[in-house]
Amino acid sequence: MPVPVPETSSSPGVPSLPPLAAQAERLIELGVHELAGIPADALRAFASAEDTGGGHGDGALLAVHPDRASASALAPLLRRDGKPGFVVTDMPDVDGFAPLDAIELPDAPLYVVTGLDRGDHMANWSPEEALPALTKEERTPLLLTEGIHWVLQQPAALERNRCFMTIGSRLRKANGALDARTPAIWISNGTGRDGRERRNAPKVGWCWWGNRHTWLGFASAAGRRP
Repeated sequence: MPVPVPETSSSPGVPSLPPLAAQAERLIELGVHELAGIPADALRAFASAEDTGGGHGDGALLAVHPDRASASALAPLLRRDGKPGFVVTDMPDVDGFAPLDAIELPDAPLYVVTGLDRGDHMANWSPEEALPALTKEERTPLLLTEGIHWVLQQPAALERNRCFMTIGSRLRKANGALDARTPAIWISNGTGRDGRERRNAPKVGWCWWGNRHTWLGFASAAGRRP
């Protein structure tokens, strides 16, 4: 049986995130501001104001709204062992995975995600089991784009056998039902359609709603603020 979700929201072994101003510079270096249509100075000003008056402490993540910077655009910016990230070939609809109805994103191009947790303690849970547990603890599952932002800023957040799902993003079918796939970020083994050249590269893929995986936790946050 799954164990209870702890009250703490830390991920052992994952260093604290840099200040938001440094995160802004990282996004500018990667060209994310251009993808999102946000002037570099505006990105810097937002991050500086949040560092000064936000009171976030360690663990705050600067995020670009998914409507401004999609998962398919962000994934190739990931790097591990010098290899770029990628989206699995059987997920061409990755940008259709939108926030769950219960998740209220700030109505702003930039926002801050607080209290990040990789969810290692939930490894070998299914998404079906994890979502109500996170909700009970008043935590919110990360969106796929937020998970990518986290790894862009802190590559150490992605480790072999300690990767994570981002079940805050789901795909809704034409009939209104949710697709059974749930997105995740992990490390390629270079097998199958990934190709040997992609071994050890960061990988955006999916798992089934009812399946468990010993090497996937469930990334979550304490909240979001504009």
